[in-house]
Amino acid sequence: MSIPAFGVGTFRLQGQVVIDSVRNALDVGYRAIDTAQIYENEAEVGQAIAESGVAREDLFITTKIWVPNYSQAKLAASLRDSLTKLRTDYVDLTLIHWPAPGNGVSVDEFMTALADAKSQGLTRQIGISNFPIAETRAAIAAVGRDAIATNQIELSPYLQNAALTAFLKEQGIHVTSYMTLAYGKVLKDPVIQQIASRHNATPAQVALAWALQLGYSVIPSSTKRDNLASNLLAQQLRLTSEDMAQIAALERNGREVSPDGLAAVWD
Repeated sequence: MSIPAFGVGTFRLQGQVVIDSVRNALDVGYRAIDTAQIYENEAEVGQAIAESGVAREDLFITTKIWVPNYSQAKLAASLRDSLTKLRTDYVDLTLIHWPAPGNGVSVDEFMTALADAKSQGLTRQIGISNFPIAETRAAIAAVGRDAIATNQIELSPYLQNAALTAFLKEQGIHVTSYMTLAYGKVLKDPVIQQIASRHNATPAQVALAWALQLGYSVIPSSTKRDNLASNLLAQQLRLTSEDMAQIAALERNGREVSPDGLAAVWD
C-alpha cells in the first residue's frame, strides 16, 4: 500500500469549522484526510465523512496516537475509541504522534503495541511522526523498516530537513510533509512569489509542488473552499530545475513546532 501524495489536514480545526473544511475538501476532490487524537476533532471528521456520501473504500484516513495512550495496555483501546469517533472499522494509517522521550514508554513498547493494533485489523498501515534519525532507528529496530509506512515531519522551504530526509530515503521510509507553508510565512517570500508569477500559480501551489516534486506527500489545511480547490492544482504544476534550486536556497532551519517534552533532539 502507498501513501496518497495529497491530503487535507485538520490540525487546529474543531467543531463546525472542521466539519465544513472536510466536507468541502471531499467535495472538491480530496480523498485523504489527516487527523489525530489530540486534535479533538475525530468525531467531527467522522461526521463530515459520513455525511459526504463518499464510499469508505475510496478514502484514506490517518490518525495519530497521543502520548498518554502509548503503552501496550492502552494503545489499541485508544485506537478503537478513535475508530468509533471516526465511524469506521479501520483507519488506513496510524502514527505515533511524537517520540515523547522520558514519558515512561519506550520506543520498542509503543511501536510493538502499534504493530499489534495493525495485526488486530484496526489500521492498515503504521508509521511515525516527528521522529529524528535516532528515534527512527529505534522504531526500525522494534518493528522493521518495511513496517513503517511514513515519517510525518514538519517540512517547508524554510525547514528542509536534509539529513533526516536523506536517511528516510535510504531506509525506504516515505516522507509526509506537514506545515509545508510554514504557517503561511513562505507565501510572503519574494522568491516563492516570483516563481509563482512565472508559472501563473499561487505561492501555496509553488510550495506544495516543490514538496511533491521531491517525492513527499503533503497535507495542507484550509477553512476556505477556494483555497482547498486551488491547493489541489499544485499536483499539475511542474517546477523547473532552476525553480527547485532557488527554493533549496531558502533553507533557514525555520522550525515552527517543537513542544517541550514531546520532541526529541533534532538532527
